[in-house]
Amino acid sequence: FSKNGPVYRYLAKRTPLQGQKSLPGLKISEPMLPFQTLLIKKRHYKVFGIVTNMDWEGGRLITWHHGRCGKSEQAHAIMKDDLAGGVLPSHAFGVNAAWWWIMVFAFNLNSLMKRLVLPGEWKSKRLKAIRFYLLNLPGRVMTRSRQLYVRLSHHHPCFDLLCRMRERIIMLNPSPG
Repeated sequence: FSKNGPVYRYLAKRTPLQGQKSLPGLKISEPMLPFQTLLIKKRHYKVFGIVTNMDWEGGRLITWHHGRCGKSEQAHAIMKDDLAGGVLPSHAFGVNAAWWWIMVFAFNLNSLMKRLVLPGEWKSKRLKAIRFYLLNLPGRVMTRSRQLYVRLSHHHPCFDLLCRMRERIIMLNPSPG
């Protein structure tokens, strides 16, 4: 829409409805369905829209979009159950919007950490498992020479995993400074 901002495309898909009939006793000629329909030349179509900023060819984009089905429900369940997105803290819209924004930000950080830092077997773990195994570790937070340290037991089962994770985090920014 603007010269500096992203350009959005709107794709519409229509699918012919087959076997969809009106309920008996209704005097409405069009079927009563829970989604948008379109009547063209006495034939009903289901109408579906996609808004995107991707510049792929339309057919490829629609196929890709249909291939991601099911992942949004899983993401919503994680946001609702693991990150308290299902319990809003206030009756005020602004407070709830800020709460939701922070929760989505935490979800994205968790997803990035699993994808970029954790080893392969951890990518499917829920936040609760990560929290109990990696984040809720007994340790001592110390400051020495104006540096912050976390002291862990060298014999802890996840010590090596934490060291590998730290190395991967450092490798994400190869030019310190």
